[in-house]
Amino acid sequence: MQKSKFLPRGRKDRTMVLVDIRETKSAKAADIFLQVRPGKDFELITILRALIKDRQVSDQAIAETGLTREVIDDLIRRMKGAKFGCVFFGMGLSMTRGKHMNSAALLTLAAEMNAFTKFVAMPMRGHGNVTGADVIMRWQTGYPFGISFSRGYPRYNPGEFSTVDVLVRGDCDAAFIIGADPGATMPQPAIDHLKRIPTIVLDPHVTHTSKLSRVHITTAPQGIAAPGTAYRMDELPMPLKPALKSPYPSDEEVVRRINEAIAKKPFWLPDGSQPQMLNAQV
Repeated sequence: MQKSKFLPRGRKDRTMVLVDIRETKSAKAADIFLQVRPGKDFELITILRALIKDRQVSDQAIAETGLTREVIDDLIRRMKGAKFGCVFFGMGLSMTRGKHMNSAALLTLAAEMNAFTKFVAMPMRGHGNVTGADVIMRWQTGYPFGISFSRGYPRYNPGEFSTVDVLVRGDCDAAFIIGADPGATMPQPAIDHLKRIPTIVLDPHVTHTSKLSRVHITTAPQGIAAPGTAYRMDELPMPLKPALKSPYPSDEEVVRRINEAIAKKPFWLPDGSQPQMLNAQV
């Protein structure tokens, strides 16, 4: 709806295309609704990548996505004719068989569209300040998520080090959850593993994850009773000043106190022995 210098009429100057496996409430606000078959996200994105480069794609391959060639050709024409295109994608894209490869294909499509016009891709965020976590990890390690520090340096591999995959495989024997509720959104095998292992939760509210955890520490809500910085979906940082006082500590204070307590304990090995160097950095 926002009006701007280049789009003075706001919504009338924009075209909204919704792609989903079912007609949702957002379809009423869209100009075009494309109903793709479940599990055919990767195929549709790959077909779009091929057709924008004028490659040959069979009618049968297009029909398997649930769309027609005429509809896809019209979509490509609109994409190439846009002054500034933005693809918003949600968690549903990574919930099918292709998982992170679906997201990788979509990001590649957005990059390839820049040969014709300005195009970007932006993930839709569910929990608060998820973008902030990505931004901080990116400038500290070079990677936004799916990072392992098990070797003492950051390694990036979505699908292997992502939270869902680590939990489903049962690779971790403890979990420390801060400002998230995986017990309400993750697949059942991941939730079942959280129940089996010692899970610690830091959250202002009692969540689904709190109910299956061993320890729940109530913290002050960020931006309301604790200062901090939140990032908008477009990665613009917004300083947060507390408006109220809270009897509970902030997430930062709790983590700092845990680090201080760990630093005071001697470093130990699983077999009970102690190495020569007792001081451990956290």
